[in-house]
Amino acid sequence: MGRCFIQIIMGPAGSGKSTFCTTLQQHCANLDHIRRRRIHVANLDPAAETFGYDMAFDIRDLITVEDVMEELGLGPNGALIYCMEFLLENMDWLEDELNSFDDDELLLLDCPGQIELYTHIPVMKRIIEQMSMWGHNSRMASVFIVDATFVCDAPKFISGSLLSLSAMIALELPHINVLSKCDLVDVEKVESVLEEETSTSLWHREEYAVRRREEEQEQQEEEERRSVAV
Repeated sequence: MGRCFIQIIMGPAGSGKSTFCTTLQQHCANLDHIRRRRIHVANLDPAAETFGYDMAFDIRDLITVEDVMEELGLGPNGALIYCMEFLLENMDWLEDELNSFDDDELLLLDCPGQIELYTHIPVMKRIIEQMSMWGHNSRMASVFIVDATFVCDAPKFISGSLLSLSAMIALELPHINVLSKCDLVDVEKVESVLEEETSTSLWHREEYAVRRREEEQEQQEEEERRSVAV
């Protein structure tokens, strides 16, 4: 019975959690034979449909959102919460899956994107606590994926940072934030935002940018009016 290393992959829906898992798995598989390492990835999202990674195990073998919606008449969010609570009541299934890995193996758990499962409803916290009781407490870490395009928008960036902080406090695990989709944004702009020391300075910077855009627009409209008058 092993106690593998586990990364809890979380973040808002559409942030790139599954892509992160796929990329990390492929990267480690393509290293030279000395550094090559097999990365296992498991799906804990009962609403997920497509994956790019080789799956170690899948919560949909236990329960799916689609089945719950059909049988109980719940909406998508209610069905997802029901599925995760059902997992809590059947943690022996998860324990059996985790026991199939050796001590030196790494497992990524691709978790649901509904952030309330981490911050408002203590479902994920109770799952983590149970896994800690099985001996994984010193071998788990949480990875919070944030869309890099959020960084360029101060309100979204501050919101994402607070969500990440809430998840970190709730789960009480070693925590790291990862920016995804960095190829879609200007690197210098991202770095300049990350250099801001406080959310207040970042907010003032955004306000200044908004005012400047408004002034430029007003100036352009004024020039257009003058040209029409002439």
